[in-house]
Amino acid sequence: MSSHTKSYYKTNYYAQTILIIGALAMLVPFIWMILTSFKTVTETTQIPFKYFPAHINMKSFPNAWQALPFTHLYMNTIIAAFFRTVGPLIFSSMAAYAFAKIVFPGKNFLFFLILSVMLVPNPVFYTPQYFILNKMHLINTVPALFITGLVSPFATFLLRQFFLGLPKELEEAAILDGCNHYQTLRLVLLPLVTPALAAVAIIHTLWTWNEFTWPFIVNSSPDKLTLATGLRSLVGQFQTDYPTLMAGAIMAIIPMLIVFIIFQKRFIEGVAFTGLK
Repeated sequence: MSSHTKSYYKTNYYAQTILIIGALAMLVPFIWMILTSFKTVTETTQIPFKYFPAHINMKSFPNAWQALPFTHLYMNTIIAAFFRTVGPLIFSSMAAYAFAKIVFPGKNFLFFLILSVMLVPNPVFYTPQYFILNKMHLINTVPALFITGLVSPFATFLLRQFFLGLPKELEEAAILDGCNHYQTLRLVLLPLVTPALAAVAIIHTLWTWNEFTWPFIVNSSPDKLTLATGLRSLVGQFQTDYPTLMAGAIMAIIPMLIVFIIFQKRFIEGVAFTGLK
């Protein structure tokens, strides 16, 4: 075996070791959450701290279900995730196609403005967005959860990069066949950027499912809360029932875990294509 091959395998071994250690480190909070959900309240506060429960306590899960309106929480979160995923897929794909394939005055300047929005932290937009929704009488409503996320500068930027990588001859052939811009986008180009669309869908679904700040700002009604904001009500001012809180968190994670298992291959392809671009 040559020295170059030995060096390659050695580097690969160290890289895989680091990745395994990193993966295990990321699993620690999840494992701790599962173990805590099976403990009693006393076990979570006793000193010295014990990692494993003395006895399996299953009461935390029915307690969490009774403490929170999970039916409403799931429904509100699913609705918000649906619209905040489908919206960027529709509007950002059209905007990305325009910026990548159509020549019009001020195109580069407008795209620069979109990139500028990506550089501004989201909390900066919360105040003006709140006042606008308040004027529209949408505070404490389900549409307030998703109406500000129907467009996405990130999705526009990502899809534009993919459209730029497609051969111009495809568009020209479609136009010669009598297709307009909409038909060219829908029938020719979109099927070729499926990995990018999958990446956008996955990222925006996860963002919405885990988002806390914006739903917490615009909705305070118990029947309009999402999973993230609903779990917040399990945190007490002076004392918190951590087993019930962790059980609620597990119940909130399960749908995304099922989706990940089903679409694992597509998830990895989407993230990989995002990294390549």
